This record gives sequence, C-alpha cells and structure tokens, in this order.
Amino acid sequence: MITLATLNARYIHTAFGLRYLYANLGELQAQTVMREFTIHEMPLNIAEKLLSDQPTIIGISVYIWNVREVTELVGVLKQIAPQVKIVLGGPEVSHPPDLPDVAELADYVITGPGELSFRQLCEQLLQGQKPLNRIISGVSVPLDQLQLPYQFYLEEDLANRITYVEASRGCPFKCEFCLSALDKTAKPFELGAFLDEMDSLYQRGARNFKFIDRTFNLKVKTSVAILEFFLERMDEDLYLHFEVIPDNLPDALKDMLKRFPPNRLQFEIGVQTFDPQIQDLISRRQDNDKTIKNLLWLREHTGAHLHTDLIFGLPGDTLENFGKSFDQLALLRPQEIQLGILKRLRGAPINRHSEDYQLRYNPHPPYNILSTRDIDFSTMQRVNRLARYWDMIANSGRFTVSLPVILGDQPFVRFLALSDALYIASNSTWKINLQRLFDLIHVVSTDVLVLDKAELEAALLEDYQRSGQKGEPAFVKQKAVVTGKKMGKGTANKRQQLHNQ
Repeated sequence: MITLATLNARYIHTAFGLRYLYANLGELQAQTVMREFTIHEMPLNIAEKLLSDQPTIIGISVYIWNVREVTELVGVLKQIAPQVKIVLGGPEVSHPPDLPDVAELADYVITGPGELSFRQLCEQLLQGQKPLNRIISGVSVPLDQLQLPYQFYLEEDLANRITYVEASRGCPFKCEFCLSALDKTAKPFELGAFLDEMDSLYQRGARNFKFIDRTFNLKVKTSVAILEFFLERMDEDLYLHFEVIPDNLPDALKDMLKRFPPNRLQFEIGVQTFDPQIQDLISRRQDNDKTIKNLLWLREHTGAHLHTDLIFGLPGDTLENFGKSFDQLALLRPQEIQLGILKRLRGAPINRHSEDYQLRYNPHPPYNILSTRDIDFSTMQRVNRLARYWDMIANSGRFTVSLPVILGDQPFVRFLALSDALYIASNSTWKINLQRLFDLIHVVSTDVLVLDKAELEAALLEDYQRSGQKGEPAFVKQKAVVTGKKMGKGTANKRQQLHNQ
C-alpha cells in the first residue's frame, strides 16, 4: 500500500501536486490512497491516521509553509514504524545540498518533478529492490504525456475548497527571489484537452478556479480563449484567479476583460518594487510606466479584484525607498496590497547576494529576512507590524471610507506612523476585535496624525455602520457625553482610559 500525504496551510486549500502524482501512478494507483491534513492538526494524530492504511510507502510533499510540521511528523513515523519507507518531494527538498533537517530523517528524497520518478521509485521498493541513490533527481515529462489530475478532485473539494488548475508550466522570466527563475521557459498544455478538463470540472460543480500559471497573460491568444470559455459559462458563483504580468495588457485582452461582470475575476499582480536599480540587480524585467498605466486601466475599466504584491527586504532597498514604491502603488488604488517580507527560498538565485548585501534570514521557517546591509532588525520589525495592520485595515475592505482620510497624500509615512502608534497602544498585531480596532484607530489617528477630526469621525462611523457591528463605537458615545446627550461622572476618566488602551 502507498499513501500520498501532505499538510495544507488551511482546509480550503487542496494538494494539487498529490493529485498529479496519483494520476500518473499507472497500475500502482489501485493500491494508493491520498490523505490531506492541515498544519493545525496534531502530528501524533496524523501519524495514527497514516499508519491505519498499513502503508509500505508514505510519500509526503514538503513546502516552506509545512516543513516544520512535516519534520515533526516524519520524526514520529520513523519512531513508531521504522519499516515504512518515507519519500519526500516538493520545493523545500528539491535543492541539494541546501536541504532541511527532515531530509535526513527520510528514506528517499525526490528533487524536482516527481510524476515519473515517484512511480519508478515505488515500483523498485515494492519489488524489493534498493535504489542506488537516496536523493533522486526528478525527471521532467513532456506535458502531453502527463495524465491530468482533475478527475481526482472529490465532490467535497469542488463544493468547499479551491480548485487549482494550470494551463501552462514554467516561467520565462528570471526574477531572482522566485524559484521560477530556475525554469528555462513556460510551456503550455494542449488547449483543447485542458478546456475539456475545465468543462468537466464545471459540470461537476467547480466554481472557484485558481490558475497557478506564473504568467497567465504571457500568450494573449491562449488567455483570451480561456477567458472566453469561462465567460460563456458565467453564473453568479463563478470566480477566477489568475497571476498576470503587470506590463502586458494588449487591446485583445482588454476587450475581453471588459466583458466580465464585477467581482468575478481576481488578478494577482506582482509589482514587488518600482525601483529600476533593484529590478536590474535581481534580474527583474518590468516596464514600470506600462505597469502603472495597466493597473489604472484595470481599476477604471473592469470589475476585477486587484491583489498586488510588494516585497520588503530586497538587496539594496531601504525603508525610504520602499516607501516610494508603496506610495506609487497605493495611489493606483488596487483593492489589496500584499506587503511581503523577503524569504530565503532554497535554490533561489537571490541567495547569491547574501554576502554583499548582508542578507540575514531567520534560520527557522518561513526563513523571513531579519536584517540587511541597509535595513536593521528594528526597522524590519516595524514593517512586519505595518504589513499586519495593513491587512487588518486596508486589505480587509472594512475601512474603505476611512482609509483615504488616514493616508492623505503621504500613504506610507502616515500609515507607518499609524502602525507604530497602534502597536504602542495595543502591544499586539493579533486578536484585536473589530470594535476595539475602530476605537484604537480613532484615538491614535487623532493623536498622531494631523487630521480633520470631524472628517475622520464621520468616515469611521460610516465604515462602522457598514461593518454590521452592534451598538455605537466608543468615540460616538464619548462625543454624546461631551455634547450633553449623555451626562454622567467620569467622562474625563473614560476618555483617558480609551487613550491608554
């Protein structure tokens, strides 16, 4: 018996890689099961469930988000059932000699593509043969020879979880912070066969499609054909997610995008930085003028949700310089700005800059950068907190009226000041309930930022009422007391308590 397993970050995610391995096992598929867990489950409980299958081989996919938990799981499995062969694969174990500790615990590690190599290894082990090498280089298979995995999404998956799909593999760009920089090019799956699979998924009830293609709009003719396919099947539940190149939006693609109803498309757009010198340093090709024009066009002429990315901690960047990229992006008004902190991905070419730019990373997952030549640890912590508060306030969509008042014409400087003050007031970036967040924003914005108080309070109240929160926020109650609508002792004390929260 073969068990394929992984630990997803959340239940809503599905293990696309496991389904590819399962689809390409040939005759071994009949004696294989797939098991998906989350990183929030107890390793002892996961081990019990895996061993209940009485497997001879357990294959586990390892990623940056689950390597800590997988390490604990594999340690438990080797103690309880040392006879079971543990085979690891996935990005986190694909770049020897730069391997995590869990690779030493496993019996075998497959680096790179695993569809063919995993099946061959299982055949050898089940026949009693001992492979020559413990670390096995995965063999790429032409895309037209791969068995596609889409039939192995269960009905429960399609109804309740994200359906991952790919129309192509690889990336022609060489951005050094990304593992796709190691690809030679992007290769498409045969379009007709791919769309047949999409139709089958749709007929079975799939409505949440997330394309994992690194460059969905690289070949515009194919992009338009895929969008046309889904537009013909558009209903109130269909939602499509694509990762797109920000500076490639020709008229044919624009014409198609304008035909989609609002809130049916999400574009993940990696801007990362607007600094041309840093772009050159990390081998990133990006036309910044076209990027700005395209983001403006998407915001003004489509109903697509724009999820844009910036990275803090790139070699050569500074806090002030990052603020310039932030301001440029914020003024384009995307619905989300994901403020990512640079992480050390094993095998990523950006690691060549570590010595020159003094890139110092957390030795533990997710290997986030702690300091650089130009950014000290304290500043890195400030931006980590800013990113968290930005998620809570800006990316949540709960403060759409208040946020422009807070940001004014200096988005980064003003939000950083707000972030610093919020942390002083709350001593936390987690578990701040929504009503308290409204009150804290009112207090610290009034104290730290030079704002029109009446304008801020009106905006916060509108956002508060739209949020569905019951009752009134503290600043409204306080104002009522001050104006005599509610008289009582201790008004000054209550105000001081609020400021001290």
